[in-house]
Amino acid sequence: MRELLREAHAPVVGVSGIIDGAVVRGMADACLTAVGIDTSARAVAEHYGARSADGLLDGWLVDTTDADAVPALRDIGIETRAVPLWMRDADTSAQVAADALALAATVER
Repeated sequence: MRELLREAHAPVVGVSGIIDGAVVRGMADACLTAVGIDTSARAVAEHYGARSADGLLDGWLVDTTDADAVPALRDIGIETRAVPLWMRDADTSAQVAADALALAATVER
């Protein structure tokens, strides 16, 4: 999967499953701890890395509570935006998808 993402002609945009240092759902915190990665939106994006530096991501959405991660991630080549990520209903879920598409449209490949 890693190679397919690296070779994709379309931008690769991820959506953080960590909001304000807490996993939204599942066992990601235990898995991240097991491989030595902090449970933060920034640390996960840094682990994936920028495609421009042989990583996986062109873009990354973080929650507004994690907006402080934006400059550092942009500095390493991952275009990052802070938007509301809690998907509480169809409208908020659709907005996250729209935000991901809007970010993808701004990333150069």
